[in-house]
Amino acid sequence: MKVNGVLLDTSFFIRFLNDDDPLFENALEYYKYFLREEMKMYISTISVAEYCVGGSITELPLRNLAILPFNLNHSVKTGEIARIVFTNKGKLQLRERKLIPNDSKLFSQADVENTISFYLSSDSESNKIYKLLEDEKHKLNFRFIDLKVPPNEFFGFLDLK
Repeated sequence: MKVNGVLLDTSFFIRFLNDDDPLFENALEYYKYFLREEMKMYISTISVAEYCVGGSITELPLRNLAILPFNLNHSVKTGEIARIVFTNKGKLQLRERKLIPNDSKLFSQADVENTISFYLSSDSESNKIYKLLEDEKHKLNFRFIDLKVPPNEFFGFLDLK
């Protein structure tokens, strides 16, 4: 049985750390919700690398995050996921973007780890890949949370403050 942890992807941190971003409020509300509900928040070493392309590791709220290294069991699962994605890439209709292997890597981490029930992202292209995997009968062991959906809608609560 999975514990209700959440893997936060790079796009979450880009929005959460920029109060001018249109999705900042949603990111902040999710962050508060996870803290209040004592839901463990994970950041993958893959997301740290992606974030550090344009930002600094010192900007990340690491004291409230569990660092998730990319390990051998994640690699094996990534191969399975990537095979499905590459075989069906014509169905995806991704906008001006090559299939990014990091999506498959992050999904494999969320799928393999028994403490992760959710994956939070604002990346609609990543969500397309998630839906493709679900459509291809590859049942994933986590639910995708789209940052564009406010937490009160996703979790069904009226007041998250």
